[in-house]
Amino acid sequence: MKEKFHYFLCIFISLICILWVLPKDKEAFNYEYVQGQPWRYDPLIAKFAFPVKKSELKLQQEREKALEQLTPYFNAAPAIGKQMVRNFRSDYAEGRFPDVPYTYYTHAVELLQQVYEQGVMEPDVYKRIQNAKATNVSIIDGKTATTHAVTDVFSTRTAYEYLMANEAETYSREILTRLDLNKYLEANILYDSTKTHEARENILASVSTTDGYVEQGELIIDRAERVDSVKKAKLDSFRDEIRENSSQSSSKARRLMAGQGGMVIILFALLLAYLNLFRRDLFSSFQSICLLFCVITFFCVISCLMLRFNLLTVYLIPFAMAAIFVRIFMDTRTAFMVHTVLVLISSIPLVTCYQFVLIEMVGGLVAIYSLRDLTERQQLFRTAAYVTLAMCAMGVCYELSQGVSLNGLNKRLYTHIAFNGVALLSAYPLLYLIERIFGFTSTVTLIELSNTNSRILRRMSKEAQGTFIHSMQVANLAAEVADKIGAKVQLVRTGALYHDIGKLSRPAFFTENQTDVNPHDMISEKSSASIIIGHVTEGLKMAERERLPKIIRDFILTHHGTGMTRYFYIQSCNKLGEENVNKEDFTYPGRNPFTREQAILMMADAVEAASRSLKEYSEESISALVNRIIDSQQAEGYFKECPITFKDISDAKQVFIDSLKTIYHTRIAYPELNRGEQSAQENNTSDAPVTTRRKHIFSSNNWVWKGPKTQSSPQQPNATAPTDLQTTEDKNADSNEGGNDERP
Repeated sequence: MKEKFHYFLCIFISLICILWVLPKDKEAFNYEYVQGQPWRYDPLIAKFAFPVKKSELKLQQEREKALEQLTPYFNAAPAIGKQMVRNFRSDYAEGRFPDVPYTYYTHAVELLQQVYEQGVMEPDVYKRIQNAKATNVSIIDGKTATTHAVTDVFSTRTAYEYLMANEAETYSREILTRLDLNKYLEANILYDSTKTHEARENILASVSTTDGYVEQGELIIDRAERVDSVKKAKLDSFRDEIRENSSQSSSKARRLMAGQGGMVIILFALLLAYLNLFRRDLFSSFQSICLLFCVITFFCVISCLMLRFNLLTVYLIPFAMAAIFVRIFMDTRTAFMVHTVLVLISSIPLVTCYQFVLIEMVGGLVAIYSLRDLTERQQLFRTAAYVTLAMCAMGVCYELSQGVSLNGLNKRLYTHIAFNGVALLSAYPLLYLIERIFGFTSTVTLIELSNTNSRILRRMSKEAQGTFIHSMQVANLAAEVADKIGAKVQLVRTGALYHDIGKLSRPAFFTENQTDVNPHDMISEKSSASIIIGHVTEGLKMAERERLPKIIRDFILTHHGTGMTRYFYIQSCNKLGEENVNKEDFTYPGRNPFTREQAILMMADAVEAASRSLKEYSEESISALVNRIIDSQQAEGYFKECPITFKDISDAKQVFIDSLKTIYHTRIAYPELNRGEQSAQENNTSDAPVTTRRKHIFSSNNWVWKGPKTQSSPQQPNATAPTDLQTTEDKNADSNEGGNDERP
């Protein structure tokens, strides 16, 4: 129940996100145009009258020119100047300047009065006025405002320089410095920001924001007509007017949202219906649903935001990347459906959606066809090139079909498509991110895992060489079958390499890793079965420590299914009686295969192991062995949970037979050179190969009987030879369903 809640919550969040970002001002204007390029759409007629607004650049230039006439306002404060003069006279009378002659004193008083009469302002205000290039200032004294040139008033700094200037060199600057006149300079005209701001706003308001008027029904621009500055101003004004009217109508916005929501819901429903009818495994998987709808939502949100904020064009977005992701992690048909839904939703707010759908659908289909399975980095480069060329070709064909000449092609469109192709290359690093977030495993990861130089496989080749060779042979057999029946070749190959890693915990207890010593002779059958069965659980623990993907861990769990270690079970029954033996102690813990690839591995594992104990490698014996093992697995019901067909099983049998015949083919005898009696004697002691096949004493995964456990064994004092057991080949056939690690 909880999983279903998350399932529908994911779809609901995806729907809400898309509806939230879809532009709500789409009445009739989402055209793309560039000044200097021809108009690529049908003739545009004004549906209503509207003023033509000036461009921001033109309006800014006119406002800046008008502000040059601005006259800043100041309030006169004559009392400040009079007070400063009085302070200077008082200080001189008190004898603070004993070394300054009286003539200097009278000269300074006269200059101070003159400066304050013209006006003194703060230095920073004076600097701002100069930067604003104002030529006049208005000084308000009471109710009267008089205009003065900026050059006629002082700042405290320029006033001091004026006081210290002595053009006739009548007065010494050194003596004037002793008067410390800077101390008696203070601003007596104060900046009036309120009145100045009002004057500024009045000037700006006097600048007209419009540059003409378009009447209802008037032709704004005709098809193929070049978009000049005048036409662009009309188009911009028409667009802004439409969006302003749309935002003011709440009922219209609700109708628009209802229509958009209905279209998105219908497309989502069609996608879910496809999954329910044709891909039930994906439909019932929260992981798959989450990936599909997250991919759709991400690309739709990006495209809608670009339209809403007029950011370049939607052709920059690599929609084909969504098809690539779904194709790599799922299948071709699902990739096509997801890409179709994605493109249709993204086209909802577009006016020229037909061109967009054509170009993007072609790009997605080419991406799906050209990248069936990502195994090399160069494949992505080729796909990006193919997608770019295909989209450009479709764009050119569409424009030519609409009557556009070659010289009038929208070059900006093809530039954006080229950038789109470059953006597709980012799919490679994003694959790793998707694998980590959603738990999928790509072919690239499988190829990396199948590298025999990886830590765990390299350890197996050293510590359990027989198991390593067995795993390699099983991987080759399973890959051949997978290729024949259309299963995932790389997946089953990688799973086969790791399916027996649990044997690394006790490699000596498995036949393929033994030499002369058999440790099972010294323990009970129940203990032996526990060790053999334990390689599955140990393998799962080891896989988790190595952080192997779940899809690989499933191969470890299912390669024996719920079979038994039949040899040890029969031995125990012969000694203790069947009623005294618990079957569960001899049964593997894993579930049966639930995918075709897992079923292939189970068959390949049993067939490869049993084939090593054949006495004769003839076509008849190999065919009989393969058919007996796989028929037994079918009879035991190991393949009931996986979608493998009878035809698949039949094809798998034939592949196994052909492959084993090739592996165990008869070798020719090398002729000997007749050099007389001495040569014959030398040849008799040589290492020349013989015509007989090499006889296998130990099988890779099957114990070949070498005799009963001895009476001296402390754990098996009453052990007797299993005379009631079947022959070696029969034992292999009986134990293939999961006991092919046991000793027959």
